[in-house]
This record gives sequence, C-alpha cells and structure tokens, in this order.
Amino acid sequence: MPAPLRRDDAWYLSRLALPSGRLRIVIDTDAANEIDDPFAIAWALRVPQRLQVEGVYAAPYSFAHRRAEMKLQEHRQFDPPGVGMARSVDEIRAVFDALGIAEGGRVLRGSTRYLAALDAPEASEATAHLIATAMAMPADEPLYVVAIGCVTNIANALLIEPAIAERIVVVWTSGYPSHAPQVNESFNLEQDLLASQWLLDSGVPHVYLPGFHVGAQLRLSLPEMERWVKDRGPIGAHLFELYTHNPLWPLLGIDSFEAHSWVIWDIINIAWLIEPAWVPSSIVRTPRLAADRRWVADASRHPMREAHAVQRDAIFRAFFEALPLP
Repeated sequence: MPAPLRRDDAWYLSRLALPSGRLRIVIDTDAANEIDDPFAIAWALRVPQRLQVEGVYAAPYSFAHRRAEMKLQEHRQFDPPGVGMARSVDEIRAVFDALGIAEGGRVLRGSTRYLAALDAPEASEATAHLIATAMAMPADEPLYVVAIGCVTNIANALLIEPAIAERIVVVWTSGYPSHAPQVNESFNLEQDLLASQWLLDSGVPHVYLPGFHVGAQLRLSLPEMERWVKDRGPIGAHLFELYTHNPLWPLLGIDSFEAHSWVIWDIINIAWLIEPAWVPSSIVRTPRLAADRRWVADASRHPMREAHAVQRDAIFRAFFEALPLP
C-alpha cells in the first residue's frame, strides 16, 4: 500500500485556512451526469478576478450500479464510466462555448475506468496536468482541486505522484456529515469507493462539503430559472435547457415541474472558495470510510475542514450576479 502523507496538525491547519485573494484552481467534474456541474463550471469561469481556472478535468461516471432502483432499465446513463467521461468532455466544452471563453488547452480527458487497485493507477491527460500544475505551485500557495464528481482522477494522480499531496487542497462534495451514522448513498462517493477511501487515507488536505443535508439546501425552482437565468445570454439559455431537460428525470420517473425543484449541489464548492462565510465550516478529524460506506471515527487521523451549514440565498444571488446581463 502506498505510504500516506504524514504532517503535524499545525501544517494541516495552515493548509486548511479559509481561502482569500485570487485562487488557482482545477475542476474535476462528471459534467454530463446531471445539471449541477455546468452551473459550477460556469460560475467559476465567470469570476476570474477571484478564481483562476487552470484546467477542467472530465471524471468517469455511470449509473449502472443504480439500475435496479431506476424507473428505466435502458438508458445512456448506464453506459460504462469511460463513456460518461467522454460525454463530460463534450459538456465541459459546451459551457466554455456558451460563455464565449477559449478553452486554451484547459479541457482534459480523465480516467476511462474506476480505480482497480492502489498499485494500479491509470494515467490520463487529467492526471498529467494535475501533477504538473501542482508541482509548479509555490510551497506556500495550494492548488485547489474542486472535486464535483467521483474522485478517480484525483486518487490516480495521488498514487502516481504522492508528492502532490503537499501542494494541493481537495474541495469535495459528496455524502453525509462525518458524524452521521447513515450509509453514504452519495453518487460522488459510492461510484469509486476505493478512490474515495484513498482520498481520505492519503493524507491530502481535504475540505469536505456534505451533500446531505448541507449542499441539499441549494435548490432552484423553474420560476427562479425563468426569472434569473433563462435570458442571461448563451450560457443562461444553455443552463435553462439543461434544467428543463434534466437527464435524470426519466430515470427517476419525474414528469412534471409542478411543486418541484432541483438541487444544484455542486455550486457549493465554488461558493466556499469565493466566500467561505457562505458555507460555514470547522476543523474535524478525517474519518475512515468503511466498505459498507459508513463513516468510522478515528481520533488519530489527520485534520480536515468540514462544512455544517450553507447560506442558500446569498450563494444564489452571487451566482445570478455572475451571469451576463440580459
């Protein structure tokens, strides 16, 4: 097994300090799996005065493991994870195009499969870029890795070049708070369980933004989309099209907007980077992730930062303000 990073608590507390100033980031995203990722990518690209986006990586994904609970038994979302990664490349590029921003070599293909074993990482464009970018960072300035999908690409990069653990801070959204007893039925966590476990075990500084029930407060309704997003240039039109043609609706048996909203989970990562006060957090001990997807507390583990609340209205106001004017 690869050796995890070992640093004292003071080093972690310094690395996990609340961000300020202009930050250098990369985004690791399963952009085509549902509609929230494009919202997050668009917001990050629209605030260059705060976030310098060095690259956007396509993460693998597949809903095949959830086929039994879905309303449909045949759907493109059940395709292998490498196909999902390729579709995510297309969606990332669609966001750049809708924003009128040149890619500049920043859209990169990720892993074609989930992590098979800790001694068998898969190299990709994403891992090469992450390693090179991280190792070029000044020692006192972390590269923030915005993880809004399964963490396969990130785990692979950490295994290929463990030294990047001292150069990056991973900001990941997935399951329940680390003290919760529930099974983590989180798409970002459960798809590649080994990669999720290694992210926590590797010792890399980590900001954990629970989806349930912190990020889950970031809901948008159709009237809000019509009022604040639809007419905000090509990107507004693109996001509105995604919202009204959500690829998960047929899988979940949803066929009406009546009294319905949708969680735009992944903007929580961008919100925390722009203004940490919007996503209040504290320092806790990194838990272990068991094979049954439950958290296991361990007071001997390294610190991590974990969110416990979210300022929903402030976040969406800032997101809407970042969109182009009508």
